[in-house]
Amino acid sequence: MTILTADAREQMIEQQVRAWDVLDERVLQIFRRVSREHFAPEQQRFRAYADAEVPLPHGQHMLRPSVVGRLLQALELTGNEHVLEIGTGSGFITACLRTVASKVRSVEVFPELAELARRNLSTLDLRDIDVVTADAMQLDTGTRYGAIAVTASLPVYDDRFQKQLEIGGRLFVVVGEAPVMDARLIRRTGEGTWTSESLFETVVDPLVNAHRLPEFRF
Repeated sequence: MTILTADAREQMIEQQVRAWDVLDERVLQIFRRVSREHFAPEQQRFRAYADAEVPLPHGQHMLRPSVVGRLLQALELTGNEHVLEIGTGSGFITACLRTVASKVRSVEVFPELAELARRNLSTLDLRDIDVVTADAMQLDTGTRYGAIAVTASLPVYDDRFQKQLEIGGRLFVVVGEAPVMDARLIRRTGEGTWTSESLFETVVDPLVNAHRLPEFRF
């Protein structure tokens, strides 16, 4: 890693991620350990350390570093959780999650992106990552997870993911439609009870095949 790249990464951490109220040092260390540049398409690597979404195939994007930081901080991973990620993309958040979880299962609807993520992840010393090509809106293995990260937005909230949490598990999800969406943390407090906390406003790509409100027509 060149000095220039190291400086750009540290600037991203201090001026973008920490400045957006990501104060957990464990989370900041994740950004130092996992190179965002490694997961950006070659022609987009100049964007890797900007607080901007990075374009991916099929009209998808890597989330902004500040949003990833808030996601990781909200989930409060201890290192013992089995984590489910919805929306693998190029694998950056997958790698970040694995550094603070025992294992990660990631679901990606586009085969090209799933294969890209597998290639990116295979070059790192990370085990217990399973990238599955599937539509998350149709997938329910019956497994429960200690944490779930939905990296795309749900135009209309769908409780299918919160039902896959263990008791005490946490779900990060963005709900709504542009221009304003609500990032939420859902906690499972009992067999049939959950709490919901609004974290911040943002805008991210909608989850493929997620339910939407019917369009109003005159």
